[in-house]
Amino acid sequence: MNKSKPSASDGTYWLYGLHAATTALVNPQREVKRILTTRNASEKLRLEKRHPRPEIAEPAALEKLLGPDAVHQGMALQVKPLESPEFSELALERPILLLDQVTDPHNVGAILRSAAAFDAAAVVVLKHGAPREGGAMAKAAAGALDLVPLVTATNLVAAIEELKKAGYWVAGLDGEAPQTLAEAKLSAKTALVLGSEGRGLRRLVGEHCDLLVKLPIHTQMESLNVSNAAAIALYELSRNPS
Repeated sequence: MNKSKPSASDGTYWLYGLHAATTALVNPQREVKRILTTRNASEKLRLEKRHPRPEIAEPAALEKLLGPDAVHQGMALQVKPLESPEFSELALERPILLLDQVTDPHNVGAILRSAAAFDAAAVVVLKHGAPREGGAMAKAAAGALDLVPLVTATNLVAAIEELKKAGYWVAGLDGEAPQTLAEAKLSAKTALVLGSEGRGLRRLVGEHCDLLVKLPIHTQMESLNVSNAAAIALYELSRNPS
């Protein structure tokens, strides 16, 4: 097997881990260039004619390719990133998450996982400043990267205004907001805007939200990790779907 990593210019990356890999393989929109798998893990593959022939690799070879900290579970795919859809292509009757300057790929991946768990329509990230789709994000998403559309927006304010025109109520999460998300009694057709852990929502982004809401947490803790906040907020919306 060729152990060399793909060049950055070819646009591909290594997606690894059992859930991430098997979900990518059943996504018709995902272009898979190579499949590397240990002999044991190969028994879990469900391949189609469009997929390349799997290459059997030793665990040590996968670790050398992916790095010692990558929990690959014996499976890695060389893939092209998915195309970012337009809002008009989404099922616009379900929650949407917009991430304002969330830069950690593990957080974005965890948010995608929660979005899949609560049947959100999409996660929106900034085209510039947000992490690009990659192995760490895909691993944290545990397959959700191929289940929930990841939309890239050049301007978050413009994305908010577009969602308003589509009938969405836009709520920004802010720890200093006057009411909780539960008190707002929002429907499933809500766009939740979450800011970075350090800075929170940018002023202009917050001003373009229809309302600001908070999650009630104990005063001994200043804030939640943004991926935890996303999961709790989506759960709260799911309790009031009307």
